[in-house]
Amino acid sequence: MTRESQPPAQTTLIFDACKVGVVLRAVLFVQVVMGAVVMFTQSSALAWMSQLAMLMGGSVPATLLWLVAACSLKRPLQSLSLSGQYMAGMALGVLAGFYACGMLYFVGLVSPAPWLASGVAGGLLATALVAALVWRAKGRMPAATAARLADLQSRIRPHFLFNTLNSAIALVREEPRKAEKLLEDLSDLFRHALAEHGESVTLSQEVELAKHYLAIEQVRFAERLRVDWQIDPATFSAKLPPLMLQPLIENAVHHGVEPSPNGASILISAKRDGSKAVIEISNTLPPVSQASAAQNSKPTGMGMALQNVRERLSLLHDIESTFQAGVRGDEFIVRIEIPL
Repeated sequence: MTRESQPPAQTTLIFDACKVGVVLRAVLFVQVVMGAVVMFTQSSALAWMSQLAMLMGGSVPATLLWLVAACSLKRPLQSLSLSGQYMAGMALGVLAGFYACGMLYFVGLVSPAPWLASGVAGGLLATALVAALVWRAKGRMPAATAARLADLQSRIRPHFLFNTLNSAIALVREEPRKAEKLLEDLSDLFRHALAEHGESVTLSQEVELAKHYLAIEQVRFAERLRVDWQIDPATFSAKLPPLMLQPLIENAVHHGVEPSPNGASILISAKRDGSKAVIEISNTLPPVSQASAAQNSKPTGMGMALQNVRERLSLLHDIESTFQAGVRGDEFIVRIEIPL
């Protein structure tokens, strides 16, 4: 089997100004700094509000201009090094500072125009904002590493490997092709977990990986594992953190199918809702008595796994994503909304 060639890694874009969360944070950050500075020049609350309102007439449009320019130049910026992105952000900030000063000057609110001070202030504010976003981008790396480690740990659980290999051995003589397919699925799981994926993958890639996992578990549980896929092709291009979907499905198998002698039904759906993709993973729960026993033996890693998924979604999509998980009736449901 030949190893697939990997595309060259791209530099992480440290300030993706096209995201709603970045826009809101940038505008709020600039206004908070402006408000703090005005406090040093005004002694009364009324004078402070009046001065801040005047400055906002220039700072808000200038901040939005900086964001629009950074968003429009997203591809060129991503090709730059980390220091290059810092310099580009600062340069755009200087231009935005000049723009704010020009707006206030030409409407007669400031005279003479403090061009130098405005340019320096714009550059410093932009640099501070980019530095904050760099810190946020670095937060993705530990989260992704933790997810890969958790995924590998779940793969090498002794009972998971034992059951998979035991199933393959049982099939070798009577159904050799089925045994071969089982081992291929296991190999694909390991290869995918060890591969470098970057900061995101598509939903279609995650679905493909999850199908390999469920194919293995289907051999083990047979008719006890009932899976229903309802994936809208319009959602295939949605971006997800790598190794996100399969651990959620594994939780559904481990806490829905394993404890119940009758098994469980798992529904994996993805549909388009406007500009968002809505992903749901649900599994029926065992009877109350069995659920209590299952809860007592439930690994503590399940809650950590759900929290890890929540944090990684937030790092990738910021406030544009939502994550909900809980019991509804006789089902445990995980619901995820991400932008398309």
